[in-house]
Amino acid sequence: MELKASDIVLAETKAQIDVQISTAKSYPRDLAQVLKNIETYATMDEETAMECFYKLPRAGSFIEGISVRMAEIIANSWGNMRCQSRIVANDGKVLTAQAVCHDLETNVAIMTEVKRKITDKQGRTFNEDMQVVTGNAACSIAFRNAVLKVVPKAYTHRIMERVKQVSLGNAATLEKRRNGAVEFFVKAGVLKADLLEFLGKTKVEEMDTDDIATLLGIVQAIKEGDTTAKNAITDVVEQKRKEAEAKAVKTEAEAKIEESLKNQNK
Repeated sequence: MELKASDIVLAETKAQIDVQISTAKSYPRDLAQVLKNIETYATMDEETAMECFYKLPRAGSFIEGISVRMAEIIANSWGNMRCQSRIVANDGKVLTAQAVCHDLETNVAIMTEVKRKITDKQGRTFNEDMQVVTGNAACSIAFRNAVLKVVPKAYTHRIMERVKQVSLGNAATLEKRRNGAVEFFVKAGVLKADLLEFLGKTKVEEMDTDDIATLLGIVQAIKEGDTTAKNAITDVVEQKRKEAEAKAVKTEAEAKIEESLKNQNK
């Protein structure tokens, strides 16, 4: 009986996974050591800690989460885990990245997909280099999502608070972090006035640790391809201005109506 190449590959893959699961069962992870390793790696220095979380503005609030860099640290420290990501579809308009994460100890496997547009505002398809860049970013995000679905959040929540503290540095480096964040957004095309309005401040010196943490989180989200400086800052500020203007017009109209009614009743 002649074996097909696909059957041979399938048998080899199954054998490899079976061996990996058997090894994982023989050498189970030490959760206490895992948590210690994650915290050690993530807080090794301020630069590393700064890359471990992101923030995205949404509906007047913020979505905060674990970054791709932190997901890599978690996967590495968690151990006994198989992870892979790849592009599975590209129709010239949208590409789809797929990631699989398999915990060999618990035999829990999760697959996630991330879609990204590869066209500009005029509907033109990105060139090959930009498609590769977009695809790599999508694969990284799919990988992060898969890892975080396999590793329970309860194991990382406490560590993330420590990571944020380290990312801000000490009193001596806080000003450097603040100025560095402001410089990043200015270089990305964001007006300093818009940045201050976004944070509700009148000057850079008024930024507190929460403001700096917010900016650092958005910087990381931009670097990972989750958003852009324009979407995260400029568009949000412009939307707030439009809402404020609409509210002012509505208030003025209501005042005029009320005044007119009062005059009619005299």
